[in-house]
Amino acid sequence: MEYVLGILNASWEILLDASAFIIFGLVLAAFLRAFISTETIIKYMGKNNLRSVLLAALFGVPLPLCSCGVVPTAVALRKQGASKAATLSFLITTPESSVDSIAITYALIDPLMTIARPVAAFITGLVAGIGEIILGHKEKDKQTHEIACPHCHDHNFEKEVAHKHSLGEKIASGFKFAFGDLLPDISRWFLVGMLIAGFISFIIPPTFIERYMGEGWISMLIMLAIGLPLYVCATASTPIAAALILKGMSPGAALVFLLAGPATNAASFTIIAKMLGKRSAIIYILSISICAVLLGMLLNWTYHYLGINIHAVAGQAHMMIPEWLRWATAIPLTLTMFIAAIFKRK
Repeated sequence: MEYVLGILNASWEILLDASAFIIFGLVLAAFLRAFISTETIIKYMGKNNLRSVLLAALFGVPLPLCSCGVVPTAVALRKQGASKAATLSFLITTPESSVDSIAITYALIDPLMTIARPVAAFITGLVAGIGEIILGHKEKDKQTHEIACPHCHDHNFEKEVAHKHSLGEKIASGFKFAFGDLLPDISRWFLVGMLIAGFISFIIPPTFIERYMGEGWISMLIMLAIGLPLYVCATASTPIAAALILKGMSPGAALVFLLAGPATNAASFTIIAKMLGKRSAIIYILSISICAVLLGMLLNWTYHYLGINIHAVAGQAHMMIPEWLRWATAIPLTLTMFIAAIFKRK
């Protein structure tokens, strides 16, 4: 019982630190959803060239789609005219980075990782898209058709409408998506992630992480092996990475997990192989794996060069949040997540 209470207490402390930033990220997600239409994305993703890949990566970085939402969305985008290269880029950047995961990264880790994470996601998506252009099967440029309306059917881009939405309708739809669709999608795995982070914080001694998963290539390869088949969204992976960092893991190894975990899992890989082909699926996996490790090494060097000790600064952002606000956001957010996790739509 002592261990159970200790793990729950450690998990609650992490949630207190993160709750205000999670809500802030969800609000940003609502506005992004309201004002960035699928039609806009499709318009610039139809050609099999560098410009389409670049724009797909840029669109994907802030979009609030979790691991479970990005695959069906990418399937719909592909059907509506997106090129293979652009689709591959979008499939990587979108789950690896989003406004809500960026906010919680700032809350639980530090500003440098907050910047490095979306930049690394963008680079990985760009590399995968370029790899598809060079090594993938050639295809003709596609034209868009049946452009869907994101304000009419959340997480489903196959419905076509003929009317325009008012500003109020767009904002209402955005908040409905963020708190009625995105939050339930991430709740179950986020709560699991919090419990894992609490377990790491309370049970695992720092010497274990420092000895086996500190600096160097080995720790990154271990995190890559863990992250590739794992089903975890970007937001849920963050508290786990933060707990490992506080126990002695290098920022580079944490970045490998933050990139590989949300972008890949065994189920999505099979869907991607069927949708884009085996060659594209191999390009997808290799791009994530190689970029994650190389960018992880670069991030370690950056921390050393700047003289930043991530183990000393991680999780300090919550200090600017008043104690009353931490509790005022953590309690309703936790209750909402529990309800959403239990009654989530199948």
